[in-house]
Amino acid sequence: MGSNIGFCIVYRFKVLSGREADFKDAWIRLTEAYKRDRGGLGSRLHQAEDGLWVAYAQWPDKQTWEDSLALGPPDKDAAELMAASVEERLEPILMTPEKDLLEIVQVKVQE
Repeated sequence: MGSNIGFCIVYRFKVLSGREADFKDAWIRLTEAYKRDRGGLGSRLHQAEDGLWVAYAQWPDKQTWEDSLALGPPDKDAAELMAASVEERLEPILMTPEKDLLEIVQVKVQE
């Protein structure tokens, strides 16, 4: 059983206190724009127990992701909002999936 997802990235952010709603809004807008305009496959946003915000993004392949980066953000206003809400952005972790056993289910997420 192999992976059908060619490339993944983990992003990690320290969000400014009180700017969490702005950060989430910007993340949603950017994720939707990358899916709609750049070939991205979507992303999941998590908040870790240590307070860091972690996003896991999927792309069909590394080249599609790199080509998208070269174009700049697909929603400049959302990118500016995200930048204004982030205290620190850690280096992304680039990954090639080897096995994919994640089951896709619909769960209700608290807003």
